[in-house]
Amino acid sequence: MNAVNILIGLMPMIGWGIFPVIVGKIGGKPASQILGTTIGTLILAIVVAIFRGTPIPETKTFIFCLISGACWALAQIITFHVFETMGVSRTMPITTGFQLVGASLWGVFVLGNWSSSQSKLIGFTAIALIIIGVYLTAWSEDKSSASKSGAVKGVLLLLVGELGYLGYSAFPQAVSADGFQGFLPQAIGMTIVGIIFGVTQTKKDYKPFKEATSYKNIFSGFFFAFAALTYLISAQPSVNGLATGFVLSQTSVIFATIGGIYILKEKKSKKEMIAVMVGLLLVLVAGSVTAFIK
Repeated sequence: MNAVNILIGLMPMIGWGIFPVIVGKIGGKPASQILGTTIGTLILAIVVAIFRGTPIPETKTFIFCLISGACWALAQIITFHVFETMGVSRTMPITTGFQLVGASLWGVFVLGNWSSSQSKLIGFTAIALIIIGVYLTAWSEDKSSASKSGAVKGVLLLLVGELGYLGYSAFPQAVSADGFQGFLPQAIGMTIVGIIFGVTQTKKDYKPFKEATSYKNIFSGFFFAFAALTYLISAQPSVNGLATGFVLSQTSVIFATIGGIYILKEKKSKKEMIAVMVGLLLVLVAGSVTAFIK
């Protein structure tokens, strides 16, 4: 593995790490955030498809990838809602941990990964450590009933959202879709959901399609799409491979968490900062282990 490959592998870290921070900085309601993000992603996906001359996949693959993108958008809407109550610095480690656990369990029970007893022991131990890490990142010194109920509600919503993120990964696998061929249909699926959600949220005092934040968040979408695109490149066997590419991309949670604390000014006590850092370490290390288990 050379320095160029590692640099490519770290590009998703930058894109996915900065993406939620930019969304938080621009602001707006979830409808504006998802509308702008998906439009930005679609624009870049079209540019990439034209530049690479990527052919449109056959009908079944196209539909599965479109559904994949729709699943991501539904999950991301939930994540944007949780940003409002828990903040980026608490939400991102939790959703990253859930995605690592979900991907691992999908691999074990559906794809037949971790076939040996030793692999299962190591894998499920790693999952337990991820869950502990998630708990630590969500931990707060504020013991008020409002704080507790808000945290519980946020975690439960993110658990539901994990179904969408799992669908985002699983549907392309079901048809063995090439990453680049699936990129545009996924972006179309994302945008369809973004538009539908925008329509359903339109009211007299709030019109997502006329909100400035909706169009400012197109910039956020460029960062998400950049991360998704560079991950596709990184995951190719000739670059970093799927396992290494995945692990490198998950370091984005460090950027997002630190960005939430220092750029979005999400306050943490000294004890909470220690808990967050230890939790992040557990999520990243244990997540790395799950990626390399055979």
